[in-house]
Amino acid sequence: GPPPRARRACSPKAATALAFGSAERGGAFEVHPVAGDGRCLFRSVAVAMALRDGGARPPPEEETREADRLRAAAVDDLERRRDEVEWFIEGNFDAYCASMRQTRAWGGEPEILSLARVLGVRIEVFVEARDSEENGLRSIGAYGDDDDDEDASTTIAVVFRGAGHYEALARCDEE
Repeated sequence: GPPPRARRACSPKAATALAFGSAERGGAFEVHPVAGDGRCLFRSVAVAMALRDGGARPPPEEETREADRLRAAAVDDLERRRDEVEWFIEGNFDAYCASMRQTRAWGGEPEILSLARVLGVRIEVFVEARDSEENGLRSIGAYGDDDDDEDASTTIAVVFRGAGHYEALARCDEE
């Protein structure tokens, strides 16, 4: 395909990590920590979306508002597609959705799938690659990848830190 378009240069101030085994064949990411307030998945997606096109991270109040908007959109999507998704939600579906609307509820796989759908992007999830010498990341899956479109502009990335915590990733070019 066409070469990926130029991205932001990796900031010397940001922690950077190298991705291995990504659908996009490696590359560097800036890691953007987010508050662990129950909104971290939604914050991470909001930040990754804002940074995706070389944009700036939104100010904190705006980030919080956008995270809450994304949460509501994800749960709305789950409820709209109940027939398709109910089978992979543990326990009572209505109770699950009601609790997921609470700002302190941690988002997970169902919400990542819904966000990918609602935002029309592919969301790639990474974990730390424990076996690598450097600060490495390993892809554990991409969501919303119905077609084989590997266009970087439609992909955002987050890193799962374990214990329910996510952080935003922004692809960058190492100098």
